[in-house]
Amino acid sequence: MKQAGFPLGILLLFWVSYVTDFSLVLLIKGGALSGTDTYQSLVNKTFGFPGYLLLSVLQFLYPFIVDPANLFIGRHFIIVLSTAAFTLPLSLYRDIAKLGKISLLSTVLTTLILGIVMARVVSLSPYIPKTEDAWVFAKPNAIQAVGVMSFAFICHHNCFLVYGSLEDPTVAKWSRIIHVSTLASVLISILFSTCVYLTFTGYTQGDLFENYCRNDDLVTFGRFCYGVTVILTYPIECFVTREVVANVFFGGNLSLVFHIIVTVVIITIAMLVSLLIDCLGIVLELNGVLCAAPLIFIIPSACYLKLSEEPRTHSDKIMACVMLPVGAVVMVVGFVMAITNPQDCTHGQEMFYCFPDNFSLTNISGSHFQLTTQPSILNISIFQ
Repeated sequence: MKQAGFPLGILLLFWVSYVTDFSLVLLIKGGALSGTDTYQSLVNKTFGFPGYLLLSVLQFLYPFIVDPANLFIGRHFIIVLSTAAFTLPLSLYRDIAKLGKISLLSTVLTTLILGIVMARVVSLSPYIPKTEDAWVFAKPNAIQAVGVMSFAFICHHNCFLVYGSLEDPTVAKWSRIIHVSTLASVLISILFSTCVYLTFTGYTQGDLFENYCRNDDLVTFGRFCYGVTVILTYPIECFVTREVVANVFFGGNLSLVFHIIVTVVIITIAMLVSLLIDCLGIVLELNGVLCAAPLIFIIPSACYLKLSEEPRTHSDKIMACVMLPVGAVVMVVGFVMAITNPQDCTHGQEMFYCFPDNFSLTNISGSHFQLTTQPSILNISIFQ
């Protein structure tokens, strides 16, 4: 919302969710047309080894660009401890279906976090100064926003795994599940983004929890819930990365020993990346434009266009012809913008309105501001 402009941001969220829905169905249709049951085998049969290698790199890199936690207090220790105690054991599962209940718990916790964010709109929003360009229709960084949104909706890298875990999997059944799941996802995304942006407008950080003050006990509980959701969700991403390694280097099968070794290596590398990076905004942007955009927009469309024998005027082919170049633009332009104009990042520091000396704004211009001592604009007691 901060990058795209609030009205355009809402429209883009709906558009990205629609494209996600369409491309997930397109992937399974492509699998049916090619007689394949994995994303990698689909691309391999469609574009040969070069396409297979490109997809493998994208799927392998995706989990490593994620920053698994940012809980502010003892961050490095918490990451190492939670990885060793929870993420690694959960990632050692060999059957993705066993992670279903874990995903359900993650969804429940996400809903709880959403409730906390919504509550803070009422109690906190009146005390946060609004930036002057908060409600313009569109902003020049909209393509960067599409990259972040693409990251939020990416699940294509494991859709064949989920599809294969269904009872009596069919394209029609998959389509129904995807329509419901995508609709729920976009509604949750809109509520999150709208509530946070209404509260903080132009000061909104890439990691929404960085906007809230450290002495806010309710939000601290939300941070804990968020850490748990990431711990519970990450094993699914690890499952995909491990499958890529198994397919590329071990012919699709891993012995128990190599299963454990590969899992430990993946989790360790991801943990090291997360220890070095504490700015979630640039992480989401780069992941979105470099991995999510091709996995959502480009590759499913390219596979379907090459495999399908439908006429050129068929609605699926028209949509695929639109998605492919749009994805290329988002990927290239989004990457350039992410490097040249990265999101603001507090690196875990308190926002100005949390200072105990009670600062307020006297001049607001974009993300730049001057601070002068004023009578209290933020009564800390509202957090208790």
